[in-house]
Amino acid sequence: MAPRPARPASAPRTASLTAPLSAALLLAAVAACGGQDDRTPPTAEVAQQSPARDRVGTLSVHTAQGPRACTASVVHSPARNLLVTAAHCVQSHEVGLLDGLVFTPGYRNGYSPYGSWPVQSVTVDPRWTEDADPEYDVAFVTVRTTGGRQIEDAVGGNPIATGQGFGLAVSVTGYPNESDEPITCAVKTRSQSPTQERFDCGGYSDGTSGSPWVTGEGTVIGVIGGYQGGGNSPDTSYSVTFDQRVADLYRQATT
Repeated sequence: MAPRPARPASAPRTASLTAPLSAALLLAAVAACGGQDDRTPPTAEVAQQSPARDRVGTLSVHTAQGPRACTASVVHSPARNLLVTAAHCVQSHEVGLLDGLVFTPGYRNGYSPYGSWPVQSVTVDPRWTEDADPEYDVAFVTVRTTGGRQIEDAVGGNPIATGQGFGLAVSVTGYPNESDEPITCAVKTRSQSPTQERFDCGGYSDGTSGSPWVTGEGTVIGVIGGYQGGGNSPDTSYSVTFDQRVADLYRQATT
């Protein structure tokens, strides 16, 4: 299952996409799913609609029904217009920036409750631009206003958190290309390397790159991407560890 996205043709600790869940409740959900230590990983299920989950949406070309690229989510920023996703979702080393992308938060079964928000700018690390280095597979994306409002005014935004370590309970919500509804899973993060992390849950196929990893406190600590472009198997997903690299990139995107 590589790459995760379907290519179109042509930082402080603060406050879940799950409404908000406490860390204890997320840990209980992980245990109910079988946890991360069993031989068989859990499988994602359809994500029930909630205002907090509506911060997650599709990245597609020109319209909500256009070719899908990936998943993205709204994060808090001073200008209230910022998304986070994987760098490979918005910029290809071979093609450059992907043109005509729109973000559709809360998309379900052809319905776009908040409309679509055109991508305005993309911030990625130069090491991604030059070499597609998986250690820098994170992007911050600004979107234009729609109906006179910023995206965060419409759906809210989750804070970015860095330096949180491994072994955290998170919920991960994203959009497989073959589905018109998002999926979600309550899992626990694990170390893949000092600078990459992983979780094990089935169902995260093409289109789920960029899906946010959200703690019980409501902070985004990862996005599907990084090692193997987010994972060669739908049962195991990866993220760049949100550390000083991501804090610096966020600062660049918001100043």
